[in-house]
Amino acid sequence: MKIEIVAAESLGVRSLCTVVQTRERKILIDPGLALGYTRFGLLPHPFQVAVGERIRKRIIHEWTTATDIVISHFHGDHAPLADANPFQLNLGKIASLNRHAVIWAKSTHLSPMEVKRARVFSQTLNNTVIAPEGKSVGIMSFSQPVPHGKAEGLEKVIMTRIQEGFTFVHASDIQLLNKEAISQIVSWRPDIVLASGPPLYLHKLAGEDVEKARQNAFILSQKVATLILDHHLLRSIEGAEWLDRLSSKAPINVVCCADFMGKPRALLEAQRQKLYEEMPVPENWHNSYEQGRAHTDQFWNMAHELYEKKGVNRYRWTDEEYP
Repeated sequence: MKIEIVAAESLGVRSLCTVVQTRERKILIDPGLALGYTRFGLLPHPFQVAVGERIRKRIIHEWTTATDIVISHFHGDHAPLADANPFQLNLGKIASLNRHAVIWAKSTHLSPMEVKRARVFSQTLNNTVIAPEGKSVGIMSFSQPVPHGKAEGLEKVIMTRIQEGFTFVHASDIQLLNKEAISQIVSWRPDIVLASGPPLYLHKLAGEDVEKARQNAFILSQKVATLILDHHLLRSIEGAEWLDRLSSKAPINVVCCADFMGKPRALLEAQRQKLYEEMPVPENWHNSYEQGRAHTDQFWNMAHELYEKKGVNRYRWTDEEYP
């Protein structure tokens, strides 16, 4: 079994898109992405948009060859949307692709927004769409819905377990804030776990919740060989520091997605203000981009030249990485 994390905050976009290749199946989990429409009062920097464009192409490529596609919940950074903004993956882009893939999409505990999105999703695609809640099929198992973060409201997600040689769990947006989700993961006896860490970028997050997340992370670190934490956690520099402190004290390998993939960290959303300072954006660029009158090539090249001069390799991507 081979695990490849295609997209995440430490890789430049909001996502937890992952491909798991087994002997007979190619499982694509959470094929969505977003950039954070506004952050620090700023729209995504054009270099972020450039990275998003390339990752979106990569997700579409993986969609075309997947045997199974898993949608843990219907947020735009986890699923293609009919109402996608210009920085997300539009459902229309993949509607006619790979109609043989089986789609496992969360069907219960849907918020009103998810109800609408799930209905349009099923109506648009000509694939078999199966409710995964609590099912086990061959090497794949799915949890019952668990809280998206704290155990409040309708927001819930499905976790996925894949077993072949070793056990991998994709825990999506649990944020390490709910005991129920942690207990389910532990009961699955995984070797590798990928999950969202706590959203430290939301300053309303209570200190007691941050401590709860730390304790739950430590519980997992005693039960698995590798713990991968990213997503909400890596939307701030503070989150990266939190991860590194945890890693220094944990008994096992605690990393972010970029670390796991052997790539430099690219916390583009967390550093959005700095990107604007280093590469100024023309007025009305975003309006022009939405209308197809502005492009990202200039900023893609500018970023690589800028960081090449500085001797910084954290933003070095090549177009070959994105089919």
